[in-house]
Amino acid sequence: MVGTLDWTPAGDRPDLLADPVAAAVGPVGGEVAAIDPALADTAAFCEHYDVPLDVSANCVVVAAKRGGEVTYAACMVLATGRADVNGVVRRHLGARKASFAPMAEATALTGMEYGGITPVGLPGGWPVLVDEAVAAAPHVVIGSGLRASKLLVPGKALAALPGAQVIALAQ
Repeated sequence: MVGTLDWTPAGDRPDLLADPVAAAVGPVGGEVAAIDPALADTAAFCEHYDVPLDVSANCVVVAAKRGGEVTYAACMVLATGRADVNGVVRRHLGARKASFAPMAEATALTGMEYGGITPVGLPGGWPVLVDEAVAAAPHVVIGSGLRASKLLVPGKALAALPGAQVIALAQ
């Protein structure tokens, strides 16, 4: 397994998943592990639990605007990179402007905790932009919808999520 965590099949521990994640995790599979919520942020999490940064993937919610309309999307990149929101993401979504969604919007729209947002269980119709390196990874550690746990899933499972599109996303 990855790091010093006690991994358990995700389907066996819905208590460690946000409600929308628990409802959607079945086809994704993977494992879940409890963590200290104070260590949910990537750098602290990876250091404390001995998880390499290149095995950890971050999910950011982007608000893309064009003509007064706002479209939300999730972007998955390895912790060693960052999403090119103002370039690749903006152009891919056909937006005039793209930025990280404000925390209150992201949590209200997803039903997940800030710092635990994950592409599993996002609202229907949202594009999920998965960086090529994430999709190619044998497995990555991602959020569980809660700050108190993490999911370990195959990269190809993220590429198969509803609305997923694999692109060169990271800078």
